[in-house]
Amino acid sequence: MATGWGSLLQDEQQLEELARQAVDRALAEGVLLRTSQEPSSSDVVSYAPFTLFPSLVPSALLEQAYAVQMDFNMLVDAVSQNAAFLEQTLSSTIKRDNFTARLFDIYKQVLKEGIAQTVFLGLNRSDYMFQRNADGSPVLKQIEINTISASFGGLASRTPAVHRHVLNVLSKTKEAAKILSNNPSKGLAQGITKAWELYGSANALVLLIAQEKERNIFDQRAIENELLAQNIHVIRRRFEDVSEKGSLDQNRRLFMDDQEVAVVYFRDGYMPSQYSVQNWEARLLLERSCAIKCPDIATQLAGTKKVQQELSRMGVLEMLLPGQPETVARLRATFAGLYSLDMGEEGDQAITEALAAPSQFVLKPQREGGGNNLYGEEMVRALERLKDSEERASYILMEKIEPEPFGNCLLRPGTPVRVVQCISELGIFGVYVRQGKTLVMNKHVGHLLRTKAIEHADGGVAAGVAVLDNPYPV
Repeated sequence: MATGWGSLLQDEQQLEELARQAVDRALAEGVLLRTSQEPSSSDVVSYAPFTLFPSLVPSALLEQAYAVQMDFNMLVDAVSQNAAFLEQTLSSTIKRDNFTARLFDIYKQVLKEGIAQTVFLGLNRSDYMFQRNADGSPVLKQIEINTISASFGGLASRTPAVHRHVLNVLSKTKEAAKILSNNPSKGLAQGITKAWELYGSANALVLLIAQEKERNIFDQRAIENELLAQNIHVIRRRFEDVSEKGSLDQNRRLFMDDQEVAVVYFRDGYMPSQYSVQNWEARLLLERSCAIKCPDIATQLAGTKKVQQELSRMGVLEMLLPGQPETVARLRATFAGLYSLDMGEEGDQAITEALAAPSQFVLKPQREGGGNNLYGEEMVRALERLKDSEERASYILMEKIEPEPFGNCLLRPGTPVRVVQCISELGIFGVYVRQGKTLVMNKHVGHLLRTKAIEHADGGVAAGVAVLDNPYPV
């Protein structure tokens, strides 16, 4: 892969001037976060961290990631409908992982009572890195798929203008024109709009389940604003509000403050710390309703690391997507090595291999939100502690992806401008809507590139490690 903006990264004075212009443009475009000091208030805001230059991405891999997204949408949907597969796959995990077990309890309860919703909405983001082959060529490898609260579609819609501006300032107009237009927030809103229409009640609302302290509110507002332009009203409430003021009528229609809810869009509820006893009760109430949940509990479970690891086993994709060999081949081409740590010979073997070559593996718990994975010495200590315990079944092992680093400047409030060695992660947003057994929408709706310095093994933008970026196709 070409190294990128080499000569431009040499001139410190020019970089500082460019950074000032880039930050001003980011603020003007609305690439914003609330501050960590005041996460509940928009009185004082700052720019969301981003790269000074767009990062080079091989266009063939970008096209491959886009081409496989509709396959991943179908796969997630197929997993969510296969109760036997979910139960078998998660059986060992739920014995040792309390959070997954609580989600699974709600799932079982809803199944037993009968699923009330008839329309299903998926807003997913599949994340990849570019593995460097022995011959130096890059290949696309999936890191994970996010099936709940897949974020930064709103801000990713606003960053192309910033990098075009930087390149235009440098009189690189041809290069500026190569930065792809990208509007995931519009596509994500289209999915919610379609689901809302199929629900079939003109006065019903979209309920966005929000956190009390939400720094990333402008990302969410981008989607809300797209919906409002369609005359679809969004209300933001916390789990606590649902617990106090949410109710179901005899037909299991959901009401919030006496207003009917058509779609529940979760931007909370993906980490154990986000649930109290009251919040679990609220989640159950929402799941029992006929409102369209994004995601419903089965789709959230379909996004667990354990399911991802099981999908990589030979024969599993064929079972879930029968008679679709081309789809299976496209999906499997993106899989990295994934290994079960269940008790038994297979799990023992995986642990032995990881302890022998720790630099080649990552240890992953069943968690979303970034900053949870273990590498190197930390992983070794965890595996030594877990190897004889059934608790190890709550983790999976994954082959560590080794992309080729490159130079860029990561712009953060209060941090000096300097060139660091970086790696990127590419996310593709996917949207699907199913009514009964019919898939009425299945599309990719844009991308998110996040870049971080190589000294950080794990963590995304919200975790304060990665920054927003744009792919520069080469």
